[in-house]
Amino acid sequence: MAKTWTAFTKLSDKTAAEALGEAIEEIDPEPTGVGVFEIEDGSGTWEVGGYFLGKPNDVELALLAAAFNAAPFVISEVPDQDWVDKVRRELTPVEAGRFFVYGSHDADKIPEGAEPLLIEAAMAFGTGHHGTTLGCLRALDRLSNEGMVGQNVADIGCGTAVLGMAAARIWPNPVIVSDIDEVAVEVAEANVRANNLEGKVICVEAAGFGHPDLAARAPYDLVFANILKQPLIDLAPDMAAHLAVGGYAILSGILIRQADEVVAAYAAQGVELVRRDEIGEWVTLTLRKSS
Repeated sequence: MAKTWTAFTKLSDKTAAEALGEAIEEIDPEPTGVGVFEIEDGSGTWEVGGYFLGKPNDVELALLAAAFNAAPFVISEVPDQDWVDKVRRELTPVEAGRFFVYGSHDADKIPEGAEPLLIEAAMAFGTGHHGTTLGCLRALDRLSNEGMVGQNVADIGCGTAVLGMAAARIWPNPVIVSDIDEVAVEVAEANVRANNLEGKVICVEAAGFGHPDLAARAPYDLVFANILKQPLIDLAPDMAAHLAVGGYAILSGILIRQADEVVAAYAAQGVELVRRDEIGEWVTLTLRKSS
């Protein structure tokens, strides 16, 4: 069976991690992909990894690790398999209040009266299985049960667009969703089409609120942002600026121990905590702009 290879290391400096990621792209054999990620455990550690079709040069990687003051690379071989089929077998439907997130192989399991959201296995990041997405769907369901009707809704960092689609399923006006990643926007658009929500969910590529269409639609009465702690904190002033008075923000991608820091950043902008919900190690925050 054909195999691919991975090589991962860790280091504590963001600039060095990004430079190491660029340096890995120059080794032979070339990686098919390189990722640089902050590990969201509060340690300030960055992970750098590469994916290869042939065994990477362990001597070159050792030299790079030493040059950038990184830990030694861990090199592993990965058996080739049909990942979509694997995910399809393991991806069971998720119920979050009225919402039912499923793959087409489970279309016969949609409960009567549920709001179905189709996310195929090939596009299965942000499906509702993760505690952050599940928490956001539950928070949306709760706000709707309390009588809220979102007239102007946005999802910042939308991934699959499952949250924006959920809002578009239950409320009358189009929802705008955005992501910084071009591929994520393409996936979001595909999911919108698969759910017959063209015209009801508008997808744009943007960092934060940095798109003319997002600015033109403000102020919002609900904004989702299911991203990570530091981007959420950085987003706080813009979130406050784009929310209507009385508008809600549903935030996730936050570890429980990070929640207080996020809450404080938003409270300083007049967006105050209404409710926090925990699922496993993750927390979802519902906040409201008071002034």
